Amino acid sequence: MSNTSEHGSLRKGLVGFQLAYEQFPVNELVELGVLVEQAGFDVLTNSDHLQPWQANEGHSGQAWLTMAAIGARTKKMWMGTTVTCPTFRYNPAVVAEGFASLNILYPDRIFLGVGSGEALNEQAATGVWPKWPERSERLVEATDIIRELWAGQQVEHQGKYYKVNMRLYDPPKTKIPLLMAGNGPKAMHRVGLHADGLITDPRTWKEHRGEFENGAREGGKDPSQMPVFIEQFVVVGDKKDAQTSAELWRFLPKAWKPYFNIRDPQEIQRRAEAELPLEQVYKDFTVGTDPDVHVKALEEAFKGGATEVHIHSGQANQRRVIEFYGKEVLPRLRKRNVGKAA
Repeated sequence: MSNTSEHGSLRKGLVGFQLAYEQFPVNELVELGVLVEQAGFDVLTNSDHLQPWQANEGHSGQAWLTMAAIGARTKKMWMGTTVTCPTFRYNPAVVAEGFASLNILYPDRIFLGVGSGEALNEQAATGVWPKWPERSERLVEATDIIRELWAGQQVEHQGKYYKVNMRLYDPPKTKIPLLMAGNGPKAMHRVGLHADGLITDPRTWKEHRGEFENGAREGGKDPSQMPVFIEQFVVVGDKKDAQTSAELWRFLPKAWKPYFNIRDPQEIQRRAEAELPLEQVYKDFTVGTDPDVHVKALEEAFKGGATEVHIHSGQANQRRVIEFYGKEVLPRLRKRNVGKAA
């Protein structure tokens, strides 16, 4: 599927599901991905990590391979990464080739989400972890290279950080939307200026939406016509279920200040357990077994300007979450939207 309708306008009100690569092996993720489409979700988002954020999460399989396997067993879902770092452990030319290949397999179903990375992936793999200004500059340069290569022409790039002299002999069949993550005011402006759309969290979107919109206008784009992906953590269950889930995602309140600078998942887990009470972790989760609670959270996100909300659950029983949304939440949400449209 594309992020635009058949008439070319931006598709809104999409609901995605975030596969928890940190919690499950890739063979199980493939089965879950198939269930996600069967449940009626519009989008499948995939974390692209070398290691999990916390050691107790236990897994971290390769996202592109998993997406390829899921794509072979599904028909409609839009799939992509939230997010790939195309600057250190992945060379931008390799990212361009990988996602062009996915697009050839599944035309109009693939997007690429990119970001400036975390030490637990980039420093761990390469030993390199410069300050944010360099990482941000590298991301912009890498994004330009990827787009040039996707055009299918010979690219002779002599940049500040990368030297590329090659042609991508199998370019994408269709346009690949390139979304970018932003988790602070400078990053949000960079996304608006350089990307086709935004990937962020609810708080950042609320606090720094203006930076994104200003960057988009500076780049000659209409921000109202750009995809905005928001990640929303959910728990289908009670407070005890929320606490159990939060144990694995305890780092979240400090993910971008300062845990993204820590190379070792064991150290991130130790710091999170010492510094963050569970109540602080799950206070912004959508928790409950009443479908209307979950529908309301989605509607509020869409009302706030998100075009796609991908729900993310830290629960061990992912099937319960997928089935609950497929049977109880998504039909209610879409029925209400049809009523409003009428």
